[in-house]
Amino acid sequence: MKSFSESYKAAGVDVTAGYKAVELMKNHVARTKIPGVVSGIGGFGGLFQPDLSGMNTPLFVSGTDGVGTKLKIAFLMDKHDTIGIDCVAMCVNDVVCCGAKPLFFLDYLAVGKNYPEKIEQIVSGVADGCVQSGCALVGGETAEMPGFYPVDEYDLAGFSVGMVDRDRMIDGSKIEAGDVIIGLQSSGVHSNGFSLVRKIFNISEKNINMQINEFGHTLGEELLTPTKIYVKPVLALMEKVGIKAISHITGGGFFENIPRMLKPNTTAKIELASLPKLPVFSMMQRQGNIPDREMYNTFNMGIGMCMVVPKDQANTAVAELNSMGEHAYVMGSVVTGEEGVVLC
Repeated sequence: MKSFSESYKAAGVDVTAGYKAVELMKNHVARTKIPGVVSGIGGFGGLFQPDLSGMNTPLFVSGTDGVGTKLKIAFLMDKHDTIGIDCVAMCVNDVVCCGAKPLFFLDYLAVGKNYPEKIEQIVSGVADGCVQSGCALVGGETAEMPGFYPVDEYDLAGFSVGMVDRDRMIDGSKIEAGDVIIGLQSSGVHSNGFSLVRKIFNISEKNINMQINEFGHTLGEELLTPTKIYVKPVLALMEKVGIKAISHITGGGFFENIPRMLKPNTTAKIELASLPKLPVFSMMQRQGNIPDREMYNTFNMGIGMCMVVPKDQANTAVAELNSMGEHAYVMGSVVTGEEGVVLC
C-alpha cells in the first residue's frame, strides 16, 4: 500500500502524483539500459558494475551541470521533451573531453507542482540524451517544491560518471606547435548565454512563436534546439586518430574553453573564415549590437566541440567525423605563445 497524506497534499505536495510520474517514466528509463546496469529505478541508489577488462588503471570521470535559463524558452513554448537532452549533453560532453566513456547519468528535477505527464516529457528527453551518448539513466530525484517554484516552472540538473584507462586519457600534455585544431559544428546556441539571448530578442509570449525566415522556423524552435551530443563520434575517432586534446565550447565561449585544453606556452590560432556561419549568431550580434570578441567570449559561434590532432592526421580526422554524420572543419592550429586564443 502506497503512502498518502491529505495534510501534505493540502500544503501543495501530492505524493500520488509522484507515484504516477514514476510509472510513466519507466519505459523511458528502460530504453537507456546498457550492460553494467544492476538496479532499476526505485532503490535508494543506482547500481552499476563497470567492465574493467583490458584496463590497466581505470579512472572514473564525473561531470555535472544544469540547463540554465534556456528553461524559460521551454516554459513559454510549453514544450518539455527536449530540454532533458540539453541536461545530459552538458554533462557527457564534458566527460568525454578526457577520452572517457560516459557510463551512467542521474537527474534532479525540482518542480513547483508535479504534473506527471509533464514529468514524463522531461524525462523522455533525458532518456533520449542518454541513448545518444550510450550511457544509462540509473536514477534521479523529482522534488515537488510549492512556494519555491511557480506551479508551471521547474529546474533541471544532473550528473554523469564515465571511465577511461589512465593510459588512454586525453589531457593535452602531448600538444606541440604545428598540431591542427578540428571543430565540430554545433546545433545552435546549445545551453549557454541564454540570459543574454533572452535580452537580445526580448523574449515573450508575443514573439516566441514568430516565424523567422533566416531560421526556416520559429524563434522558439531555433532557441530550443537541443545541445548536440558528441560522445559517440569522439570515442569512435579515438580508435582512428591520436587525439591530443578536446574542448567542449560552453559558457565562456572560445576564450575560456579552448585554453583549458592547451598546455603552457601554446596558443590556439583560430581561422574565423573556416567556421560555419549559423544564422542565429549573426542575428543576435546584429540585433544586440554585440562586438565580435564578446560574441566569441559568450557563445559557441557554430562550433560545439574542438580537438587537437597531429597535422598529418587532420584530413583523416575530418573525413572520419563527416562519415559519421558530423560537420567537421579544420578551424586552426596550435602555435607557440601565451595568448591562449588568437582569432584571425
